[in-house]
Amino acid sequence: MRPGILLRLFAALGYTLLLSPVVVVAAISFSAGDFLTFPPPGFSLRWYQQLFSSGELMAALRNSAVLAVVVAVVALLVGAPASYAIARLEFPGRDALAGLLAAPLLLPTLVLGLALLLALQPLRLAATWPGLVLAHSMVAIPFATRIMTTAFTAVPRDLEEAAWTLGATPLRAALRVTLPIAAPGAVAAGALCFLVSFDETVISLFLVGPRLSTLPVEMFRYAENRTDPLVAALAMALIFVALAVVLLVERLVGFQRALGRE
Repeated sequence: MRPGILLRLFAALGYTLLLSPVVVVAAISFSAGDFLTFPPPGFSLRWYQQLFSSGELMAALRNSAVLAVVVAVVALLVGAPASYAIARLEFPGRDALAGLLAAPLLLPTLVLGLALLLALQPLRLAATWPGLVLAHSMVAIPFATRIMTTAFTAVPRDLEEAAWTLGATPLRAALRVTLPIAAPGAVAAGALCFLVSFDETVISLFLVGPRLSTLPVEMFRYAENRTDPLVAALAMALIFVALAVVLLVERLVGFQRALGRE
């Protein structure tokens, strides 16, 4: 059934509402002026040149990229076995385990960031790589668990049972049959965890230090003290990273397959 004209109109209005701020930020990022004004007085690449020549911002970008990769790996290593247990096994407390893994999403990030600071500071893990990985993993694991649970549920149980009848142990059947079929879901979960960590600001504000900072935090600090278009160029850089990750997932596996809908 084809969508009607009214539905198409509302969809177009929705896309316009969502994308119009991006268009404004993109235009300002190419501004030749010295302040955040729209429309820009002229167009120039000066702010992108200044962005990529800033050692502080580039160091923060590298920190965010490395941190996001590590967090994505940790989230998959923790989330995949838990998701398999939730989707495939019957045991007491299964629902409680699913609720516990999703609990960090129920707390405001401000509260979670303060709690992590109070917990990690006595252990001397604040403003350290292990502390940031632990903190970001807490908010990334629920996303990995949810996507991987859907991916494992979409795998027909008959395939795994057929492997059992051919002599495979439950562990071997899970690793050699179920996991490869659910691999597109793992790719999507890893990409989403990467973006969650890469864009995390509130929790990072509590845990970064003068020698270890992330790009969103540096962007926040820069916007507090300056009003030039460099912050718009920095925002576009974050958008480009997110868009590149999304296009990579779509290119590799496709979203429908990654979410177990094919």
